[in-house]
Amino acid sequence: MTHLPPARPALTEALIAPATAQPHHATSVPIFQTSSFLFDRYEDMAAVFAGHSDRFIYTRGNNPTVAELEALIARLEGCEAARGFASGMAAVAAAVMPFVQAGDRVVAVENLYSDAFRLFEVVLKKFGVQTDYVDGSDTEAVIRALPGAKLVYLESPTSWTFTLQDLSAIGRAARAEGVISVIDNSWATPLYQRPAEMGIDLIIHAASKYLAGHSDTIAGLVTGPKALIDRINHEAYHYLGGKMSPFDAWLVLRGMRTLNLRMARHMENGLALGRALLAHEAVTALRHPGFGPHPGLTGFGGLFAFDLDDSVDIARFTNALRVVKIGVSWGGPESLIIPAQAALGLSGAANSFQRFGVNARSLRIAAGLEEPDALVEDVVNAIRVARR
Repeated sequence: MTHLPPARPALTEALIAPATAQPHHATSVPIFQTSSFLFDRYEDMAAVFAGHSDRFIYTRGNNPTVAELEALIARLEGCEAARGFASGMAAVAAAVMPFVQAGDRVVAVENLYSDAFRLFEVVLKKFGVQTDYVDGSDTEAVIRALPGAKLVYLESPTSWTFTLQDLSAIGRAARAEGVISVIDNSWATPLYQRPAEMGIDLIIHAASKYLAGHSDTIAGLVTGPKALIDRINHEAYHYLGGKMSPFDAWLVLRGMRTLNLRMARHMENGLALGRALLAHEAVTALRHPGFGPHPGLTGFGGLFAFDLDDSVDIARFTNALRVVKIGVSWGGPESLIIPAQAALGLSGAANSFQRFGVNARSLRIAAGLEEPDALVEDVVNAIRVARR
């Protein structure tokens, strides 16, 4: 196992200290829970409408609490600007829809997040946008698919299979072809992967996950060059209405003050589970970036997948778990698991699990913040109970 350096000190310092001076010298950012902001004079309001002033006017446009979070994620990712959204999927949609129109083509990695897949297959397809899916681990295949595309959509690692992409090579090739590159960086966070430094244009975060970290909010972020964020503002943000609320922004800001500590524990627990599973005779595959080459990553999230052989009853294994809970999402204090056997039966249009052939013997586990020995004991015991 490669020894990984700690997160950059400048990043961890940025997580703790507010970017701007706070009212009454507050140590944390207050919640500006207001719908609108008042003006003393006609001239002040007119200046905002004319674009000559950046004063706050209406929270669906801008809000001080949300603006603090936007400035923080831009600073952490090394980008010029950012925009907050009401969910990770609102952020995904806003990072894609302004840049494509009828007749355009998108390149996306296989095994992308299931609802991102549905966005491409249900919504964009209806408006005449074609999406070609490529194995993201095959860098040459991704690069060959770029000519003529408008946008390339990445996840490194991908959902469920946790395969990585060579972001530097793809970023260079995309810019050479004039293709906008977009990545969901929720798994690694800015602490463990910096896509902008590798030439990726737009970076998405499902802030509900590791950034917020407490399983108590839904939020999304997009960060990147100011010109692209301006286009998102002008062509998606104001019209689609997926605005992040001040309270949700405050919850994410609160969570991010301990991000470096929590991510270290998520990584420790994920690696401990991975080692135990890798050594277990009933485990046929481990899908964790930490147990192989991991270009671009300086650390690991605690989310990964593993496959069990036919000697284990999947339902009985899942029900035998006590520390690990059965549930969707990830990034909070609790460890969670989803069996692919259940996900393959997801109702509705465009089932990504079926489309990309996710193994029915696979389980996705999110290592939380519990004691690592307790997690390992729980999973190993559940395998024992469930063996036929």
